[in-house]
Amino acid sequence: MPETTRRALRAKAVPTVARHGRLRRSNPWLRVLKIVSLVAVVSVVSTVSVGAIAAWDLSRQVKTVALPGQTPGAPPPEIGAIKGGVNMLLVGSDSRLNSVNSYGEDDGSELNDVNILLHISEDHTSAVAVSFPRDMFVPMPECADGDGGYNSAMSSAKLNTALMHGGGAAKNGLGCTVSAVSELTGLDIPFAAMISFDGVIEMSNAIGGVPVCVAEKIEDTYTELYLDPGQHTLQGMDALKFLRTRHGVGDGSDLTRISSQQVFLSSLVRQVKSSDTLGDISKLYGLAGAAVRNMVFSQSLSNVDTLVQIARALQPISLDKIAFVQYPTGEVTGGVAPNYDSAQVLFDAIRSGQAVAVAANESDRGSVADPNATPPAAETPAPADSADPNATAAPTESSAPVTTLPSDVRGQSAADQRCTVGRSLEDQ
Repeated sequence: MPETTRRALRAKAVPTVARHGRLRRSNPWLRVLKIVSLVAVVSVVSTVSVGAIAAWDLSRQVKTVALPGQTPGAPPPEIGAIKGGVNMLLVGSDSRLNSVNSYGEDDGSELNDVNILLHISEDHTSAVAVSFPRDMFVPMPECADGDGGYNSAMSSAKLNTALMHGGGAAKNGLGCTVSAVSELTGLDIPFAAMISFDGVIEMSNAIGGVPVCVAEKIEDTYTELYLDPGQHTLQGMDALKFLRTRHGVGDGSDLTRISSQQVFLSSLVRQVKSSDTLGDISKLYGLAGAAVRNMVFSQSLSNVDTLVQIARALQPISLDKIAFVQYPTGEVTGGVAPNYDSAQVLFDAIRSGQAVAVAANESDRGSVADPNATPPAAETPAPADSADPNATAAPTESSAPVTTLPSDVRGQSAADQRCTVGRSLEDQ
């Protein structure tokens, strides 16, 4: 295409809009993946093939979009049940389009306010979920706008404008967000999924609630969330409010909100890894239905077999080797900027297949250690996949290298039981 024509097709530059605390997508990815694995087992042993019918029906409902470089209708890439690593971007959109609920003032734009990169190591001994601050200024690549044109590359734009830079959630927004994160991290990201506010509510209902610890009172007139100190089981609208609240936690910034969200996610993972939760067939089927009705997936995830393979990769990883970290940043006017030096340590570890450990840092303003925490029950290592005759046992944890991250890479492991630091109206 001639450059003059190409420029003519490009849409207007997207403004870098900063908005009040949005959804930090409750990320029940682990539960979604495990349900599909369970469905596969049920389909084998059920005389009426209930599981097979359910999996087939759910796969027909999956909404997909093509990522850059992917051909619509092409078969998904293969990742063996216990072979190879996984990079998946999980995006939370603040879109109110077709929503049945009211979430406050909507100016009509769509922002990807939650961006989490899930990485599973190639040997399946560790995983890390990297949260990217929504107000971080990053290079924005040229993106197709979904209408046959292109939006120009920008040297600096807020990450949460990538969805609109690609034409919005219904067009190339997810693909553009993947391109922006891939360019920032240097990682290939073949899998992606996006969820809206309504989706978070439906999926938390299907889960049956997530227990969270609150260290100090949370008061937020913006999201209308009010929680006293102590333990709370959150689901539905309350879960969404907790994940969205910014004014009511930490120092009121998006960075401490991410820390609070990691409290929720680590509790979710501990719950999912418990035998009682995994044994509740009705919850698992409910979550699978909620996922396909309320999420958009990259075409590489349209095949149920691919989800099964990813689930198998997650199963053997112990809680202390599942890390939730925040991309390191420094404050600048109007937002934050990447700390590339500290980020290099994180992504070097990811590329080399090493587990990561967050440096002890009780100065984290978004969460504190739970003083009433009880040690989690010892986990039984998952056996090698019997379906693969060439399967070999995963390396023992004692032999797997671990990289301790710089102090400005904040976060926690799934084994860490922490409490969200609340913020009262008097402090706002």
